[in-house]
Amino acid sequence: MDASADADGDVVRRLDAAVGAVDAPDVVFAFSRHGRRTVRCGGSAPPPSVARHELRYEMGSASKTFTGLLLAHLTQTGLLSAAEPAATILDPARPAGPDPVTLAHLITHTSGLPGLPADFFVRALPTWRTNPYARYPAERVIDAFLRHRRRRRPGTRWHYSNFGVAVLGHALVAATATPWDELLTGQVLRPLRLSGTALCPGGTDTDAVGHLRDGTTPTPALSVGGFQAAGAVRATPHDLLTFLEAHLDPAGRPLTDALRAVRRPVLRRGLGHRHVHTVAWFQHPTERGPMYFHGGATLGQQAFLGFRPDTGTALAAMCTRRFRARDAFIPTAYALLTEA
Repeated sequence: MDASADADGDVVRRLDAAVGAVDAPDVVFAFSRHGRRTVRCGGSAPPPSVARHELRYEMGSASKTFTGLLLAHLTQTGLLSAAEPAATILDPARPAGPDPVTLAHLITHTSGLPGLPADFFVRALPTWRTNPYARYPAERVIDAFLRHRRRRRPGTRWHYSNFGVAVLGHALVAATATPWDELLTGQVLRPLRLSGTALCPGGTDTDAVGHLRDGTTPTPALSVGGFQAAGAVRATPHDLLTFLEAHLDPAGRPLTDALRAVRRPVLRRGLGHRHVHTVAWFQHPTERGPMYFHGGATLGQQAFLGFRPDTGTALAAMCTRRFRARDAFIPTAYALLTEA
């Protein structure tokens, strides 16, 4: 057996072990090394009528990596500035005032906004176990932001916020006068040839079905309401590898400057500044170089995206079971990429 065949066999064994470590109805681990792809699937449920590797999976918060790339592209091409006040874009009659919340604050989770709007939980309660975001449309997201009374100056504290990234999406829509689906598709998905990526639910012939924590009760397809920029993406494993491979080697690709920009650290926090962030990714060190990653979860699915320029590797992992205590999915995916 030659060296490449032996390496391929090792990848298959490691991916199969990762699939086996995750207890979910459907599990997919898709791996790329220097463009050579390996996809392994499994799960506790019988295989669906459409092969698992051909279905689209809900990205949840991993959708923010697409939003971050879009913002980087719009700023790199000079269409707008990340320093623009979001409130002024959404309400041109409103003066910016001192220390406004900028687009950069929103994508880096330093805007001072809470994770969700104050009235979100009351509105979402009737559909809390099915589709809580669906009852909070775009107009309410924008209104909640414009009415929000901040407690601290933007840029002084990191606090993860779906609310903030949702507001960013609406600001980009207003700044470009382009609906969100059309904006992200035209500026990111189409140039990168991500034809297996969508921003709204499809049917069971295209989309994987999520499940509650029990691993057997199906969940409805996610409807994100006004939180499109924070969690609307659903994609096939191979499309996700295409997306990640573009980050590994931006040269000569569409969005080259933006793909390079989203790899640059823009924020360090925590003890010893050990937590590093770009405008789209969390960044952790490894023995050979930085690793970029982002996780996501919905009511019935989980996702993990990551890549390592030092080893030329990328990983897209998905499963169709809601996150629960001591869940093995994220630790398994993280460890696999770390050791790649």
